[in-house]
Amino acid sequence: MTARSQGLHTRVLDTLGREISSGDFPPGSVLRTDELARRFEVSRTVVREVVRVLESMHLVESRRRVGVTVRPTEEWNVYDPQVIRWRLAGADRPRQLRSLTVLRSAIEPVAAGLAALNATPEQCAALTECALGMVATSRGQQLEGYLRHDIAFHRIVLNASGNEMFARLGDVVAEVLAGRTHHQVMFEDPDPAAVTLHVRLAEAVREGSAADAERLTKEIAVGALHELDVLAP
Repeated sequence: MTARSQGLHTRVLDTLGREISSGDFPPGSVLRTDELARRFEVSRTVVREVVRVLESMHLVESRRRVGVTVRPTEEWNVYDPQVIRWRLAGADRPRQLRSLTVLRSAIEPVAAGLAALNATPEQCAALTECALGMVATSRGQQLEGYLRHDIAFHRIVLNASGNEMFARLGDVVAEVLAGRTHHQVMFEDPDPAAVTLHVRLAEAVREGSAADAERLTKEIAVGALHELDVLAP
């Protein structure tokens, strides 16, 4: 695929993905390849490639002599990072953020407890470095810098758990954190209490205290849910 066709593919995929995820094309809607090619001024080959990606996410299915049909919402791969990004860009953002944050609150405390038991010295050092980076970028409206450290922090916790299923959720958590920042569901500066909890969590993992790591992560989750109550009711 050439750079130009790759760019067209990305543009069409992102537009259709957002429209389907936001309900512009509700379940049961039929999308015609020829109509999409005319609308986006691209070849049918590009449209077919986009449809294949959407099919892999279970957003649509192709039927002979029918066209491309939008699948029921409950069949979507809601763990796909791109689907998460599209859904967070829509009007249903508050509900999506709450749903994803509740998921995190159920999983990350357990992962943190395991990380305290299984983390390598290198992972402990990296976790501490990320926590200090969060402290350094927590003032002066440096949200993009803070976000980078925050995402890296939570990836390390999930990976250090030693559970490959938890580790695979790193991209999901990254999209949640990025969505909160990019859609202004964050205070101009992060909550100081949340920053402190991350520092203490890094210490608990380094010290091998599973109970403390699990408890502190639960407190982080509770704080995130409270922020949603305030910023995205």
